Amino acid sequence: MFDTAIAGSLPKPAWLAQTETLWPQWRAEGAALQQAKLDATLLWIKAQEDAGLSVIGDGEMSRQHFVHGFLERVDGIDFEHKVEMGIRADRYKAMVPQVVSRLALKGRVHEAEARFLRAHTTRRIKFTLPGPMTIVDTVADRHYGDRKAMAFAFAELLNQEALALRADGVDIVQFDEPAFNVYMDDAADWGVQALERAARGLTCTTAVHICYGYGIQANIDWKKTLGDEWRQYERVFPALAASSIDQVSLECIHSHVPPDLMALLKGKDVMVGVIDVASERVETPDEVADTIGRALQFVPRERLIACTNCGLAPMNRAVAEAKLRALGAGAALARTRYAA
Repeated sequence: MFDTAIAGSLPKPAWLAQTETLWPQWRAEGAALQQAKLDATLLWIKAQEDAGLSVIGDGEMSRQHFVHGFLERVDGIDFEHKVEMGIRADRYKAMVPQVVSRLALKGRVHEAEARFLRAHTTRRIKFTLPGPMTIVDTVADRHYGDRKAMAFAFAELLNQEALALRADGVDIVQFDEPAFNVYMDDAADWGVQALERAARGLTCTTAVHICYGYGIQANIDWKKTLGDEWRQYERVFPALAASSIDQVSLECIHSHVPPDLMALLKGKDVMVGVIDVASERVETPDEVADTIGRALQFVPRERLIACTNCGLAPMNRAVAEAKLRALGAGAALARTRYAA
């Protein structure tokens, strides 16, 4: 019972990049940077294993940002002339690249880090990619003129890389779609379709991560405007339940998401967020086990995966390490507590 996994990102060590920030600047360049990225990946593989996690990720050590790491290997995108754009319906501003012509992959995107991850752990591995709708919401369109058309163009490229990741030995390919919680109508209308296009033909486990964002101030402030109940999931979960995607990741602990919304994901594995990424307070194993217990009212035990609410990239490294240990210990306690 109760596999354990991170949603995706982990903090970059201070010797690799700026700390506690999104879009951090690298501390090295060239071959030295490539080696530093792999060194940091190995560090976090070990930390996840020591914490008792059953599914291991690379922590996204090779990416400056969870979306832009993929875009750097795509033709048709201009990184030289970034423009300021509102992200997630103007929740915050960011300097983003522009889509200026037809999109195409330059080659493999994450081959080196996926194979490195596979070579350095015997446990199941998960690799994350940005979802099509979220990519669309994180670039400036100067070519397609239609969000859906551009999303499907990105979905084709994501599918190429996802199929290659499976061949690299990846057990779970996860697509990150925080935009699903912002553009709910579009997500249910064509976002899930674009997601399925990105996952087409995969013989490994497929997953989608839908969160309320990193623990940055803009997201914390936005959550305060959502009222006593966060019902965004209610709009897209039925479409996901009818989809071919195997696993769905969601926020739970310290959120205002009604737990009964998990019941809308009947037939899916549910990655329940039991670790808060918006607070530096470290959960106790009892708190993690309690959150798992509440979720068990709506998710069969064989389908429940204990996870983080979102990525931990902007968090203090020592706090993130402690939260990983709490995740592993809490899941172990829950296995004992809910064994009967």
